[in-house]
Amino acid sequence: MLGLAHGHRLLRYDARGNGLSQRDNVGLSFERWVSDLETVVDAAGFDRFPLVGISQAASVSIAYAARHPERVSHLIIYCGYARGLLQRDGDPDKLKHSLDLACSLVREGWGSDEESHRQFFTSQFIPDGTVEQQHALNELARVSATPAMAERFLIENANVNVVDLLGKVKAPTLVLHVRNDVRVPFALGQEIAAGIPGAKFITLDGRNHMLLPNEPAHRQFHNAVATFLGQKPVRGALPGTATITERVEGAVGSVERNWLIKVVVIFAALTGCVLFFMEMWKLLHGGH
Repeated sequence: MLGLAHGHRLLRYDARGNGLSQRDNVGLSFERWVSDLETVVDAAGFDRFPLVGISQAASVSIAYAARHPERVSHLIIYCGYARGLLQRDGDPDKLKHSLDLACSLVREGWGSDEESHRQFFTSQFIPDGTVEQQHALNELARVSATPAMAERFLIENANVNVVDLLGKVKAPTLVLHVRNDVRVPFALGQEIAAGIPGAKFITLDGRNHMLLPNEPAHRQFHNAVATFLGQKPVRGALPGTATITERVEGAVGSVERNWLIKVVVIFAALTGCVLFFMEMWKLLHGGH
């Protein structure tokens, strides 16, 4: 799923620009994902824009930035990787076994009411999340994709490799990675930063792959991105940390100035952007 923050609206498109994609029987391939992004950017009417790639969407962002240097003014990568599981260093048999285990869990229980199968993934995305947050993510995973689609998604991502494209990225680049990220190893973020000429790397505290509202990494992320884009650090409550009343009072005056509305954000249905998307939606719509 792709999302664009444009003016006062948060737009979501499928490959044809017609809103959210269906949860089953859709084409899955890395090239299709890049093509989807190209279509969404054209449909939204952006000429030149900052691009954010979160988790596995980082590889899509890197490919887009390498292919369209004239379109991307800034590239921001959060907890991403350039090489999927089967493309990484290590024992190939062990890596394949890890993928097979994940796929078996998806096949056996992704679509059931029993959360334990999905909890395997949720505990990697938000190990420090509350019971309510983990339950919400478990349920969101269930409704976002059928078991068959979720398995195909895992396999396609495991084979991603854009390392050869890193050196072709021309946009100023900021790479942020949580030091003890349970889902995507810290070294993979370092690899991206080392491969993109002039990229800046920032370490965030914590171990949650998905940013949670009240953890230190949340403000670190916002401040780092604001500074990178030449804006002042965000003052006061961040998205998801203010009360509804505070969001309503501050939304009208701040939304025009907020750097968030200037950023094109790539979202993937099964990765670390879901809570961030939900909180940004609340911010842009005054908590409603």
